[in-house]
Amino acid sequence: MKKHVTIYDLAKELNYSPSTISRALKNHKSINKKTIKKIQKKAEEYGYRPNAIAASLRNNTTRTIGIMISRINRPFIASLITGIETEARKAKYNVIITQSDDKYENEVNNAKALYDARIGGLIVSLGMETIDTAHFNSFVKQNIPIVFVDRVPDRFNSYRVIIDNYMAGYRATKHLINQGCKRIAHFAGAQHVNVYNLRKKGYLDALREAELEVDEELSIDLKTLSLEEGEKAIKKLLKLENPPDGLFSSNDTAAVSAILYAKKKGIKIPEELAVIGFNDDPVSRIVEPALSTVSHPAIKMGEISTQKILEHSEKNMDSNISEIAMLDTEIIVRASSNRNKSEPK
Repeated sequence: MKKHVTIYDLAKELNYSPSTISRALKNHKSINKKTIKKIQKKAEEYGYRPNAIAASLRNNTTRTIGIMISRINRPFIASLITGIETEARKAKYNVIITQSDDKYENEVNNAKALYDARIGGLIVSLGMETIDTAHFNSFVKQNIPIVFVDRVPDRFNSYRVIIDNYMAGYRATKHLINQGCKRIAHFAGAQHVNVYNLRKKGYLDALREAELEVDEELSIDLKTLSLEEGEKAIKKLLKLENPPDGLFSSNDTAAVSAILYAKKKGIKIPEELAVIGFNDDPVSRIVEPALSTVSHPAIKMGEISTQKILEHSEKNMDSNISEIAMLDTEIIVRASSNRNKSEPK
């Protein structure tokens, strides 16, 4: 194995002290330009690379942001990471991305790995199984800032970047009511997860406000809101003696599977079943008819999350802090729910 070149190797070769080599490699003003050029040229010839791990041991953290997400292949998560990386790159920070596959044990192990890597900040969207958040306590003790985004814990002092999930759920359901739907079903996610719990509350309140029946059979909690779960759930709903004429799904994936299955059974969308999803994933524009949905500003959420990490680090703030940034959403009306072609405000 080829030996890594160190500043001591360069110091011996060029007959300078290691401290002079170190300062020259950092373009320190105490070293004249001619010497800097000479040392940096030799370092390049030798293939020298700075030891980031050693630097992190001296400083206790790195210019690295850890990212903990559920599944990287979800469009919302991919957009969130894009926003994080865009802001991190501007500040010359690196990122390390881990995914839990929505498994609590994986999330705990990922947290330990990122802590051991001495990251300078952590951005987290919790996994579906996560209820206990004790695995984040070590970061707080070391004053490493944590930003929870989208899926956030109920009780944990931290930065949070979220949307108003209650109002989004309420407005999505209200849209279906305005289209003439009387029996509106709901694909809900795991109810211990804040985003799905709040969307369901918005759904229920919209029904009550419109004096529509709240039928427990019409609301189905899905573990992962996958295509397979969506199809299984719509099969169950369409077998009811009085099936739904509207559906609000907590994500686009399950909504798309409902449209595809309903069409296969000869049900007209939106005339017999109006459907609205959540997230505005690319698939919502591809399916036929195009899926109405709720926008989810993932890139902006990622940018703000990184900005909070950087602000915290620059000001050396206390990590035991509670601050919420809440972003707006909007209803995007497409053919899957648009019965009236126009909707009252």
